Amino acid sequence: MDTTWKHTTVLLNEAVEALFNNPDAAPGDAVAATQTYVDATFGRGGHARLILSRLAPQGRLIAFDKDSDALVEAASIQDPRFSIRHQGFSHLGELPQASVAGVLLDLGISSPQIDNPVRGFSFRFEGPLDMRMDTSRGESVAQWLGRAEVDKIAEVIRDYGEERFAGSIAKAIVARRQERGPISTTTELAQLVADTVKTREPGQNPATRTFQAFRIFINAELEELQQALEASLLVLAPGGRLVVISFHSLEDRIVKQFIAKHSRDAYDRRAPFAAPKIMLLKALDRVKPSAAEVAGNPRSRSAIMRVAQRTSS
Repeated sequence: MDTTWKHTTVLLNEAVEALFNNPDAAPGDAVAATQTYVDATFGRGGHARLILSRLAPQGRLIAFDKDSDALVEAASIQDPRFSIRHQGFSHLGELPQASVAGVLLDLGISSPQIDNPVRGFSFRFEGPLDMRMDTSRGESVAQWLGRAEVDKIAEVIRDYGEERFAGSIAKAIVARRQERGPISTTTELAQLVADTVKTREPGQNPATRTFQAFRIFINAELEELQQALEASLLVLAPGGRLVVISFHSLEDRIVKQFIAKHSRDAYDRRAPFAAPKIMLLKALDRVKPSAAEVAGNPRSRSAIMRVAQRTSS
């Protein structure tokens, strides 16, 4: 892995403090002595290393990540309390039920993934149009665009990018494919979108929403998030914390609605005398980066962290 591309962890201290039931507990305190925590998006290990510094010798941290570069970084952590799985966080449910004291999900994409042209995530650099989090499996964006129908392309751009020119962009992509062959590089796609979209919000590249949409779609990010959130209800022990950091409205909406759904007693109107479905989560907090953090790391500006606690029910 090339270490040229650095990553600054967003909401580092806030997320780890929220993960622990007692944020004032010192390393070795009994509150964390034998508990297991999950960093479901290891990335470059910023959150994981801080969590480990808070764990007692009997504690345990399990990490998940699909990116092979993340696994290389994880190999540098020589700590018997730590293990990592080469899996997406949708596999969270494979852990034993009620076995975890805290689950952290830091969603989205890391700076090394964006800044490395080979990964194909950024419209700012020339590179292959890939965008897969796990390059060892699955289909790249270029491969998918080489066969997808115009209606499906438009649907993806509209639903995952919230792009109002989705139809025009999709038609331009298919027309280009028919005339000169499929798009294969990031700069080709960025230029096509720029030529198609004539108006855009000030300060935003015209390709921003389209790139976001293709990345989310090709990695099934929203579907995997839904699966992981549902799995968290199973693996979290009573009192366990769920901490989720999201970076765009589609993710945050899913997290917000999930916590709200499970943070209230639900009554079945068709059976008014039946016992209500007891709430499984208690919403605790919503946190955004400080002005100082945004100034030091502009990529943190859109982050929203939501915290909930598993009830004893």
